[in-house]
Amino acid sequence: MRRTIRGLAVWPIALFAALFVVGPVSASSLSITAKDFNDFAWTEVYDGPVQAGTPGWSGRAGLQAVELRNRLYVMGGRTPDPFGPPGRDNPFNSTLWNDVWESSDLGTSWTKLAKPPTSPMWSERAYFQAVTKAGAMFVLGGQNLRGGAVCLPFFSCSDFYNDVWRSTDGVTWVQLTADAPWKERAGLSAIEFKGWIYVLGGSYGDDVSIGGGVTRELFNDVWRSRDGKTWERVTSHAPWSPRAGAAVVEKNGYIYLLGGENGFSCPPGGTCAYFNDVWRSRNGADWELVTEHADWSARPGHQCQALLDTIVCFGGFGFPSNPFVAAHPVDMWVSRDGKHWEELQTEPWNATSPAEGKYDFDSLVVRGGPGGLPPSIYTFGGDREASFIAPSPALVDDEVWRFSQPWQGK
Repeated sequence: MRRTIRGLAVWPIALFAALFVVGPVSASSLSITAKDFNDFAWTEVYDGPVQAGTPGWSGRAGLQAVELRNRLYVMGGRTPDPFGPPGRDNPFNSTLWNDVWESSDLGTSWTKLAKPPTSPMWSERAYFQAVTKAGAMFVLGGQNLRGGAVCLPFFSCSDFYNDVWRSTDGVTWVQLTADAPWKERAGLSAIEFKGWIYVLGGSYGDDVSIGGGVTRELFNDVWRSRDGKTWERVTSHAPWSPRAGAAVVEKNGYIYLLGGENGFSCPPGGTCAYFNDVWRSRNGADWELVTEHADWSARPGHQCQALLDTIVCFGGFGFPSNPFVAAHPVDMWVSRDGKHWEELQTEPWNATSPAEGKYDFDSLVVRGGPGGLPPSIYTFGGDREASFIAPSPALVDDEVWRFSQPWQGK
């Protein structure tokens, strides 16, 4: 059971005045502290199609979500298949998706967008990236986590992608390139920054922890494009270690890169190959180490967002000592500069234990909406499995949550 949502709190007077009395102001003019964020609450906006009794997208991880013209879109991802007969000879089997769902009511209800029968569409995939730029959404990279008959037993043999697709409505897609100059990869990071689409890091080849049969290659290169079709390499080797699953945010004219991994599994009694360093750059080429070790634990599969001029980080994968018992972090951290961090009293999704923590979910910032919705972080889906030893579709979520000041709307 989830913990009951906290009671309504009063908006800080200065913030209320800035947002609703004097009108729109820049986020940097607001004074938001960890104490203020402790007044924020997590609200479950959507509890999935089965629980809600309405059409909706299946539980999934490695999905992507974007906001475009006041509508929310969820797309792609993977749902693990139960291991065992009939016909299941690989614990790494997954159902892969290339569906697109749209919400016009801030995530409360969802409509599946029909695919035109003669229109091209990106293939089923997970652990890809989607960004928005100039009134369009872009899909970049990813993998398909193939298993079963097409692979050796107990091995995964994913196809990896470096294609780029563009759509203005989520229905009609145009392939901008089938083969971008950056190597095929999943777990990449991407962001729209100063009029460019940036691709950072990622990996090629399945990890040994999911039955990978080839050597996994990790990247620390950075690429950018104005249009998603023509790309230029910004740097072959950034000073941060090659990695996948890093979070990236934009704040005060910088790209911040936070955490990630260069291996899912951890040696017995050893240190996991996870990161909690923070780097920043004004151009993607020249990087400054902000901190080698942030106060939050090293992790992949987490998310960070810039909300009200503050970096907010939460979620992620925690490697379990027992493969059947989750160890996911359920802390939240905020920072104004990426170096000095404060832990919030709030747990993401009102989690009461690591079993309710999530990784490989997606998030975005909604800066306001109908009925006076305050600036909010939304999250979509995610994985609560302890490990890949016992895959369970029931532990991959189809929920939408909002982190915001308490709001009287939906």
